[in-house]
Amino acid sequence: MATKDGADQIENVRTWLRGLEVFAGPLGDFDPGDAPADPVDLFLDWLRAAVAAGVPDAHAMTLSTVGEDGGPDARVLILKNVDNTGWQFAVHADSPKGRQLTDRPRAALTFYWPCQGRQVRMRGTVAPASAEQSAADLLARAASARAEVLLGRQSDHLESADERDQAFREALARIESDPGLVSPEWTLYTLAPLHIEFWQADKGRLHNRLRYERPDSSSQWQRHMLWP
Repeated sequence: MATKDGADQIENVRTWLRGLEVFAGPLGDFDPGDAPADPVDLFLDWLRAAVAAGVPDAHAMTLSTVGEDGGPDARVLILKNVDNTGWQFAVHADSPKGRQLTDRPRAALTFYWPCQGRQVRMRGTVAPASAEQSAADLLARAASARAEVLLGRQSDHLESADERDQAFREALARIESDPGLVSPEWTLYTLAPLHIEFWQADKGRLHNRLRYERPDSSSQWQRHMLWP
């Protein structure tokens, strides 16, 4: 049973959260009627606007997958590329997210740029790139990032920071002695969405929402406005 002090603390948190400002702006302008036929064009317009406005890590996104227990899982990654085939990101194949994508090759991506009050979310099938493409992606990363990939124990229990640091130093030494060394588990993925929603916040809560839909990746996109 919750104590009075505990109940007061919960209420204080609730009151505090309700008092935080949302959609402070200045919010972006968005007329769904002027949206391009291809959602890639609109996405890149919004991404460039976020970068130009100084949004930190504007290319960061939430990758959502289905866990081994059937429940949802999510984490923030960095977008690698976007073109007419889809949105690209890379993960270690033996990480939890890598195993989840192997078992259930479907995922969702979510981008949020609070300064503009803009959100883009999509879901679809996920396919791995070739080993050569994945290796090229890894080799484009900094030596420290590649050394971290070589550790290959992502999300395992860690006994001590010293153990981690020693393993990292050894991995970095391997990279320095062999600059072309890559981890074969590093995998570049492309998410080919069948649904993409562009969401523009409105201070009065009449948010503008536009969804691009198609039955399969070879079909033309259809655009539909959505109720807030």
